[in-house]
Amino acid sequence: MQPIFLYVVFFILGLVFGSFFNVVGIRVPLRGFLQHTRSICPHCLHTLSWYELIPVLSYFLQLAKCRQCSQPISPLYPIVECSTAILFTVSFHHFGLSGSFLLSLLFTSLLMIIIVTDLYYMLIPDKILLLFTPFLFLLRLIETSIPWYEVLFGGLFGLVSLAIIILLSGGGIGAGDMKLIGVMGIVIGWQGVLLTLCIAALLGVVVGYCLIMAKVTRRQQPIPFAPFLAVAALISLFWGEDIIQTYFTLWKSAFLFFCR
Repeated sequence: MQPIFLYVVFFILGLVFGSFFNVVGIRVPLRGFLQHTRSICPHCLHTLSWYELIPVLSYFLQLAKCRQCSQPISPLYPIVECSTAILFTVSFHHFGLSGSFLLSLLFTSLLMIIIVTDLYYMLIPDKILLLFTPFLFLLRLIETSIPWYEVLFGGLFGLVSLAIIILLSGGGIGAGDMKLIGVMGIVIGWQGVLLTLCIAALLGVVVGYCLIMAKVTRRQQPIPFAPFLAVAALISLFWGEDIIQTYFTLWKSAFLFFCR
């Protein structure tokens, strides 16, 4: 059992980094990451004070509104902050203090930034993927005994798989999603890619149907796919091996049952 204070430390770090990921995800696509040294309200450009930047807490203390112009603050801010905090804590619980833990933190960081950019702009910036990819590749090599070509194969498998899906479906999925699943393949391998695509497709169908029924979106309106890929990839990272093993065990049991 890990010391409880380490769980608290990584949860708080997740809140802080989640706040930073919001800023990166919103500013990078607009090429404005370094234009402001301080965070500002996107509506009135009011420079935010330190007490307006406390992760999650400031959102509720300000009643989800800017103190200066009273414009609403997107709920995506506290959602990303809380999600990052939970994922950092789960990563520590799952991997402990290890190389896999660092790989998980880096992978989580990439996915949270991509979720923000895709939800805001339906865009997956190449510069974000290019920044994270070499570090993920090196950490994957260092942490595991898998040869470099197998790690590379996972990435190529992800790229080719989604490229085939795009060609067969006649579009609907962007090149950014294809590049993202390629980076995911480096971390979770080709089996993880297959599981991720299955889970993401299922999530996309269910959530899309619910949004249409709730009249939040129209039937032909595009929906960002990267968040579904991100959630599915994290499931594959933490529990993929157990899911795949259970799947094959069930198929084996069913096969033996019908062959009696």
